[in-house]
Amino acid sequence: MEIQNSTIEVTPERVGNYPSAMLYFYNDLCAPCVALKSRIHHLVTTHFPKIDQFYYHAPEHPRLCAAHTVFSSPVFIFFFEGKEVFRGNNYVSLNEIQQRIGRLYRIMFE
Repeated sequence: MEIQNSTIEVTPERVGNYPSAMLYFYNDLCAPCVALKSRIHHLVTTHFPKIDQFYYHAPEHPRLCAAHTVFSSPVFIFFFEGKEVFRGNNYVSLNEIQQRIGRLYRIMFE
C-alpha cells in the first residue's frame, strides 16, 4: 500500500488545528524509515483512527523539520490538542507507541 506524502505543512502554529495529529518525517534512502512508515501507518489507522496522519519526506521539507526540531530520520511526533505528547524514532517499539498513545487516546475520544 502506497502511503501518500502530505501536501499540508503542519507547522507548530497549525498543529493545534487538529484534535490529534501524528507527523512522520522520513527519508527514502533510509531503510528503517521506509519499513517503519507502513507499520506506523497501520498502527495508527487500526488503533487510533481519529488521529490525523501527516507524512513528510524530510529532505523536501527542511524548514518544517527545523520548526519541529527534527534533525534525523525517522522521527514521529504525536500531538493532542496542539501539544506534543510523544516523540519517537526507529528505536521505539510499536507496543510502546500503542501503550503510550492508547491511554491518551482513550481519555480524549472515548
